[in-house]
Amino acid sequence: MKKEIEVVNIVVSTSLEHDVPLEKMAATLPNTEYNPEQFPGLVLRIKEPKTSALIFSSGKVVCTGARSMEKVDESIAKIIKALEKINIKITIKPEITIQNLVASGSIGADLNLNNLAMTLENTEYEPEQFPGLVFKLGGKEGARKATFLLFSNGKIVCTGTKSESEVSEAVDILIDILKKHI
Repeated sequence: MKKEIEVVNIVVSTSLEHDVPLEKMAATLPNTEYNPEQFPGLVLRIKEPKTSALIFSSGKVVCTGARSMEKVDESIAKIIKALEKINIKITIKPEITIQNLVASGSIGADLNLNNLAMTLENTEYEPEQFPGLVFKLGGKEGARKATFLLFSNGKIVCTGTKSESEVSEAVDILIDILKKHI
């Protein structure tokens, strides 16, 4: 088995430490969606890098869609620039916290998902509803907190980690477990 894995989505949160007038943002800026009756946050879609941000009136921001921390930083900078257009100056450098990192790739081996569902703990497998097997490593933090989608062709998706090193460690743990079961 050989692992190939790349980050496909980083979900981060931050605070701009400044109140944000969402009504004004929605009225002034393109690529925004704001429907306070349904959800208290404003959605801002950023074209480049292709990300989306949820912005709350408290100044809290959740940004998703970036594939690297560099792209996260670019997205946050664009949000701050957008706020300048409505005369809101953010003077701090926002502290960014990774909430979730999603990676996808392959372990380079076919998998018998029926067999794995029977022999591994912490799995969910309903092939009539979804072709992948959900496998939780079952730890409380770090790489052990990872959840995988496993497909019969050896493709995998890993979620629940907070850094690239945690993803790599989680995939190594997964491969060690799978070697005992195939």
